[in-house]
Amino acid sequence: MSLLARVTRRIVRLLDGIAEKVLPPEKRPSHQKTGRAGEEVASFHLRELGYVMVARNYRSSRRRGEVDLIGWDDDVLCFVEVKTRTTRDVKPAEAAVDDDKRHELAGMAREYLRNLPEVRQWRFDVVSVYMNGSARAPEIEIFKNAFSVS
Repeated sequence: MSLLARVTRRIVRLLDGIAEKVLPPEKRPSHQKTGRAGEEVASFHLRELGYVMVARNYRSSRRRGEVDLIGWDDDVLCFVEVKTRTTRDVKPAEAAVDDDKRHELAGMAREYLRNLPEVRQWRFDVVSVYMNGSARAPEIEIFKNAFSVS
């Protein structure tokens, strides 16, 4: 991990810690807090791999749903769905990207793409993040081109 990445990550953690002490507690369910933490971990990891992130939690007033992360992997625009789990006991995190979720993501991708000049290459990636408690670093698996849509 580069020095800049380590410094950035520490600054974000410091700001999160300050916000936790100064701001009123979040009224989100714990699974949503876990999901947001996983998105942050995935975003940093993808940046370390060279992705250029351009959007996070993209929503449109024209469609239901959101895309967790959008970024460029070289010349390919990637729509990234992040699935975060605290255990592997039930089923793999990436298995949660079912047909309904794929359909939702495809619609959101089309909505995003209609606002850009022609993008020649794009794909859907799925990132599984397993949060193992504070003692160990999260485990991250990336599934590039995880599914296609017609």
